[in-house]
Amino acid sequence: MSHLTTRYRTAVVDGLEVFYREAGDPANPTLLLLHGFPSSSHMFRNLITALADRYHLVAPDHIGFGQSAMPTVSEFAYSFDNLTRITEGLVEQLGLERFALYIHDYGAPIGLRIASRNPERVTALVTQSGNAYVEGFTPFWDVLFAHAKDRAANEAEVRKLFTLEATKWQYTHGVPADRLELIAPEAWLLDQAGLDRPGNDAVQLQLFWDYQFNLDGYPAFQEYFRTHRPPLLVTWGRNDEIFGAAGAEAYRRDLPDGEFHLLDAGHFALETHLEEISQYIRAFMERLP
Repeated sequence: MSHLTTRYRTAVVDGLEVFYREAGDPANPTLLLLHGFPSSSHMFRNLITALADRYHLVAPDHIGFGQSAMPTVSEFAYSFDNLTRITEGLVEQLGLERFALYIHDYGAPIGLRIASRNPERVTALVTQSGNAYVEGFTPFWDVLFAHAKDRAANEAEVRKLFTLEATKWQYTHGVPADRLELIAPEAWLLDQAGLDRPGNDAVQLQLFWDYQFNLDGYPAFQEYFRTHRPPLLVTWGRNDEIFGAAGAEAYRRDLPDGEFHLLDAGHFALETHLEEISQYIRAFMERLP
């Protein structure tokens, strides 16, 4: 079987099944692809195909997402610390000694925990709406931060984010009219199917609540940037109203030598700007020492 073919695999980490996509020759440089809400490794399907000739790509589904296990909130403590622990366990099982990180949305607090704890193992960072600065938060987050302070009073409003209308909006908002036809509708339908599973609402509410603690990690992430100077590639949708373009620009403060591309795209820029992003990654990775 060709290394170019994507393989769909499952590992068991701490007793939980972790689904992941893998393609490319493991002898080549590795890219670990970490997805966000409400998606899964499916968001990387086309990027994996585009880069598998030159790179080794691994894209897991976080616990509670995609094809990975979805224990109830009473069976598993859903937090970004614990999602990170599971991801680190998968990295160890797969023997990934050194790798670049591609972080999107929820993938950012997970990936940046890994990078700041193991800076010698991370060869580079690629961020697509992967926030590490308070400047990145838009008014979209007002209700989520209100929910973090008072869950009962704000839960009904937060639950609107679990609807098909909201999921489709995440894919289509901020996308130029001439690129809307590039978005595969099964992308938001698959995400919605995940959200609609019995019990998944409780999972997502718990992670929304826990998100506030990611901000406590920002000083450590930024110190990691300043101290270890990881090569940085920014491929961010400048029209993203979940993590705004100011969050991309903020990386310049600590990593001024990074490569910055603000694309005419929304939150799921890979759907509409795959060709541009894959070319940027190729050029960027080829320049790494």
